[in-house]
Amino acid sequence: MSGSAANVETRPYVSWSLMNDFLTDAFAGVGVPRVDAAICADVLLESDRRGIESHGCNRFKPIYIDRIKAGIQKPVTDILTLRETAATAVLDAQDGMGMVASYRAMKRAIEKARQCGVSFVAVRNSTHYGIAGYWSSMATDAGMIGINGTNARPSMAPTFGVENMLGTNPLTIGFPTDEAFPFLLDCATSIIQRGKIEYFARTGQSTPEGTVIGRDGEPKTDSPQILKDLSKGQAALAPLGGLGEDLGGYKGYGYAAAVEILSAALQAGSFLHGLSGLDTDGNRQPYHLGHFFIVVDPEAFMGLASFKKTAGDILRALRASQKAPGQERIYTAGEKEYLTWLERKELGVPIGESVQKEILKVRDELRLPYRFPFE
Repeated sequence: MSGSAANVETRPYVSWSLMNDFLTDAFAGVGVPRVDAAICADVLLESDRRGIESHGCNRFKPIYIDRIKAGIQKPVTDILTLRETAATAVLDAQDGMGMVASYRAMKRAIEKARQCGVSFVAVRNSTHYGIAGYWSSMATDAGMIGINGTNARPSMAPTFGVENMLGTNPLTIGFPTDEAFPFLLDCATSIIQRGKIEYFARTGQSTPEGTVIGRDGEPKTDSPQILKDLSKGQAALAPLGGLGEDLGGYKGYGYAAAVEILSAALQAGSFLHGLSGLDTDGNRQPYHLGHFFIVVDPEAFMGLASFKKTAGDILRALRASQKAPGQERIYTAGEKEYLTWLERKELGVPIGESVQKEILKVRDELRLPYRFPFE
């Protein structure tokens, strides 16, 4: 928790409403339609609400604003429907905003699940879609099960390999429950994600040993250098479970490969090194990512109320089980993020020094009329 005694928050807070207005105006300022800009702002802020800062305001400039300005991501998202049935659809985002394409895809998946009980929507030629848990939360908010995943630029090596072949490829699952918050498992299939290393680099922290491997097979811990080496293919993230097979690294590798196939094969999209963001001459180009969204309506089975109670009973039993010596609490997926939101709800978004500079730079370039408490 950001405000715990062990880690007292020292960064200045900015109100949620101020950051929402600024982010919306910033996206609109680089050509994103205002309705879409509001979606993008909310996805980024949801990361910070949950304490997942690697995908929040930390990323709004380098991953979105800068890519739009570089011409490798379109601010206007024109979605084509390539194929569609009552329960499925294949959409082409045409290199538009991944967050906008995903919002529309999940909305369609939810509508289809209400009619058919289950649905599957695939998206091709997309871009970074923000925090994966946002999309599964859309389903749980609608009283449904949400499962989604995406491939990404290569950064993870297969077990026993050193070449970055797979993306961090999250597989995210959300269940509605009878509690104040849903079960929400949102994690990469790599042992660490690139966004976390970006956060370490911004805050002057080393990357934990054993999470990144060099082409020479040796571990790497210098965060800024790792980011450079990842881009050059000279470093790779370890799969979930770590290097080798002793701690189950092959499991993370297998799940990452499954997400890659689901993200690419159903929509005949790009995969592996085809997602590097570079053409054959080394010039930057759109990433052409693929996403998938699965929705299940519990009403098509034994009913939503029954599902929510059983899910809640399971989670409560897990939290009530015997704790290890010295441990105060057992958590279930999504609980810590919910507690972070309760802590930050009135405080606002904590903004570090490096992100403060980016905010002011974007504000001044776009001539937006904002003043922030950290100035």
